[in-house]
Amino acid sequence: MTGKTHDLAAITALGIVFLSNPVDPLRLSTAIVCIIANLIGGITPDIDQPTAPFWRNLPIGNIFGRTFGKLSGGHRFLTHSLLGAALIGFAVHWLLVFFTPVMGHIDTGYVWWAFMIGLASHLLMDMFTKEGVPLFIPIPIKLGFPPIKALRVTTDHWVEHLVVFPGLLAINGLLVATHYQQILEILRRVGSSH
Repeated sequence: MTGKTHDLAAITALGIVFLSNPVDPLRLSTAIVCIIANLIGGITPDIDQPTAPFWRNLPIGNIFGRTFGKLSGGHRFLTHSLLGAALIGFAVHWLLVFFTPVMGHIDTGYVWWAFMIGLASHLLMDMFTKEGVPLFIPIPIKLGFPPIKALRVTTDHWVEHLVVFPGLLAINGLLVATHYQQILEILRRVGSSH
């Protein structure tokens, strides 16, 4: 899937989880950092590509990206597995522990969960692509849905643009329509808790 699809999928997953498990109270600062962490989590598995946005935005990032890609086994290998997700989650947890003293009133536990929801959405979305994902590394089988590879999506082709992306938009519209009062109440509470 393309970056924009992964971004929308991450936000969609966060919305689904958040609306089914409301957080009370939630400070505005925590909500903002959670959204940012969720979007970062949604693209993190692709750090195994030297052309990933993360590497493109760093000085000499292409060198780091190529090195990390080789160390992680290449695209859609370690970072697209449950083992990779656990390792990344552990690293992000300790990074948040390290920065907690300077993060003020931001609840880093919620930030970690938002990041992991984004990361999980990435793996799920890539399971719908022709390549699939090696979810159970070291077992060298790439899983995909549906199981018949010919029925899966090719990244950046018409099915992604005309079915998957609009489908995610429709899910978000449905979430807003069915949870409108709940969303308004959440926004009121977030706005008054800064």
